[in-house]
Amino acid sequence: MLYYLFEYLDKNLDVPGTGVFQYITFRSALAILLSLLISTVFGKKIINFLRRQQGGETVRELGLAGQNEKAGTPTMGGLIIIIATLIPVFLLTKLDNIYIVLLIVTTLWMGTIGFIDDYIKIFKKDKDGLKGKFKVIGQVGLGLIVGSVLYFNPGVTVRQDTGGSITYRALTENTITQTPIEEKSTVTTIPFFKNNEFDYAELLAWTGDDYQILAWLVFIPIVIFIVTAVSNGANLTDGIDGLAAGTSAISVLALGIFTFVSGNIVFSNYLNIMYIPNSGEMTVFIAAFVGALVGFLWYNSYPAAVFMGDTGSLTIGGIIAVLAIAVRKEMLLPILCAIFFAENLSVILQVSYFKYTKKRFGEGRRIFLMSPLHHHYQKKGYHESKIVTRFWIVGILLAILSIVTLKLR
Repeated sequence: MLYYLFEYLDKNLDVPGTGVFQYITFRSALAILLSLLISTVFGKKIINFLRRQQGGETVRELGLAGQNEKAGTPTMGGLIIIIATLIPVFLLTKLDNIYIVLLIVTTLWMGTIGFIDDYIKIFKKDKDGLKGKFKVIGQVGLGLIVGSVLYFNPGVTVRQDTGGSITYRALTENTITQTPIEEKSTVTTIPFFKNNEFDYAELLAWTGDDYQILAWLVFIPIVIFIVTAVSNGANLTDGIDGLAAGTSAISVLALGIFTFVSGNIVFSNYLNIMYIPNSGEMTVFIAAFVGALVGFLWYNSYPAAVFMGDTGSLTIGGIIAVLAIAVRKEMLLPILCAIFFAENLSVILQVSYFKYTKKRFGEGRRIFLMSPLHHHYQKKGYHESKIVTRFWIVGILLAILSIVTLKLR
């Protein structure tokens, strides 16, 4: 909203200084400051409101150190993240940008699913919350929306040959240089490979010459899978104070770098990467989101004054998935979000191995002391603040490794 006001003041009234709002970097800096301010200053008011409404969180007995001290801590703190993200986004971004619209829809969609789940757990006193099938339906629904918009919307284009040009030589020896065109494409990026672009449509090349018009049959299911997997991974990671918020902030910050360079034709040309027109606007959203996550850590770090609940964790996972897909970096997620992946994998391995050994030996056996993975280390006697700090360090290393793929290929 402020963007359009300052644009009017600059172009119609020529007010000095208002033109600075045209710069993504300036608006990103404002967004992160505003989201930090909202989450830290008003976060306490939201926590007190949640405490009055909920009467505190009840904790299942898992035999973990310090578990009983968490009883009475309010949940649904993800509302702080959502509010602190959306207010700067509505004020500082171009609201007609298709990527911003998609991220706002993602935030509200996943936030609603998580809120319903938390509401059932807290107010209906049902620890199972929203049934798993309804969560999956919601995640699939979002994946379907995101995949359809990215595939069919004419505003979503890429320019692959940013530095090259096509030269034609006529009989008069004049040369005409044609600027590379923006086009609809299902091309994505494969990390660490020299020729690192892969078109999902190629998976259907066996169907005939017109296989590219069927690319949505591959692209949309892949988007659905990624959205579901990453949101569930973030949900599983939210198990100890500060873990999900901290690791997510690191991953989102790395995605912010990818988004900025992919949306800037100068940087994309220099780095020889795919240029994605209009995607740079997502940098402002990312700045607000990072500020909200860091501000939330003010209250969520050990000992936590509030838990994010599914309201926050599902929203975080959904946003990260959509950001990665939008900048064509979804194949980098197993590295960038390896902590989410490890948490997911630990649960899958634990459950599968337990069922297998119970069927074969009559007694279920475990690979880990407890899953998800962070609980395994708690069972081994590590303090949760040490576990969180070490996971953050691993997250930083993974983020750096992901960023260097811009040139390392």
